[in-house]
Amino acid sequence: MPIHLQEEGLHEITDFEIVEKAVNDDRIILTCDLDFGDIMAASGDIYPSVVIFRLDDERPYNVNRRLNQVLEEASDDLRRGAIISVEESNYRIRLLPI
Repeated sequence: MPIHLQEEGLHEITDFEIVEKAVNDDRIILTCDLDFGDIMAASGDIYPSVVIFRLDDERPYNVNRRLNQVLEEASDDLRRGAIISVEESNYRIRLLPI
C-alpha cells in the first residue's frame, strides 16, 4: 500500500534519506521527480526500485490506474531492482544497476 512521506511526517527529508528509508523498509519509490532515477543510476545499487510518473494527467485516478498496470505487468522487474518510467500509453523498464 502506498504511503506518502508527509503521512509519516517525513516530507522534509532529503532524496538520499528517502532512498535509504525505502531500502530499510523494503519499499518502492513512487515519484514524479527524475532525481530518484539519477540517484539510483549513479549509485550502482539495485534497490530500491523507482517508478517515475511522466504523465500529462497527474490526477490520482490516472496515476493509480497506470500504477496498477505497471505493478501487474512488471512486478518481477520491480523485485529485481528497476527504474520504470511511466507515460500515458507506455512504460520503459531499466534494470538496476545501470
